[in-house]
Order: sequence, then structure tokens, then C-alpha cells
Amino acid sequence: MLAGLAVAAVLAGGVSYLASGDPDGLDATTLTGCTVDADGVITGGSCIAQQAADHELGGSFLADYGITGVDNATGLAGLIGVALTFAIGLAIFWGVRRRRTAAATAPQAPDTVGAEK
Repeated sequence: MLAGLAVAAVLAGGVSYLASGDPDGLDATTLTGCTVDADGVITGGSCIAQQAADHELGGSFLADYGITGVDNATGLAGLIGVALTFAIGLAIFWGVRRRRTAAATAPQAPDTVGAEK
């Protein structure tokens, strides 16, 4: 478990700085049919990206692979994401384990099936 957490932290915190700044395949595909200027603004044509709208959480603290108000925080945002995901997963597994342990140690009612009166 700790080895997996360490690998995730290294990938999210360190390797993320090596990621390309160019649009990924989905972004590039949604721009097919449009002309785009140097700033990435659609200047003509017809494409799927013209129907895109801002996400409701687009201005949130960890939006767009960064941290609001902090420059070049891709790795830090990745580490925060890994830590939050690990904490939530740990809480879920801890809760499930606790319920199973409580159910297994609870006293059982005597089996009355087939008992004589």
C-alpha cells in the first residue's frame, strides 16, 4: 500500500512537470474543423469546441491542474490530489472493516431451528 502511494506521489508530484502543454487528443479532436489563433481562441469554422461551456467548478481551488493563485503548481496540485484520494479511500476501507469486525464479534442469537419444545 505504501509503495503504491509512493509511486502515485512521484508521478503526480514530479513527472507531471514533464507533461506536454499542448492540447491532448480530446482537445485537439474537438477543435477539428475550426481555425484557432496563437492564444487558442477559435476564430472561425465549425467544431464541437464551440459548444463548450465553463464548468461549474472551473474556478475552484484545484481547477485546471493547478492551484488558484500559485504559479507552476501542477506537481503540488497532483500531490494534494493523491493525498485526498488516499485519505478518502482509507476512510472508506477503515469504515467497511470496522463494520465487518463489529458484525463478526456481535453476539449471535441461538439457533432455534429444529429445537424441541
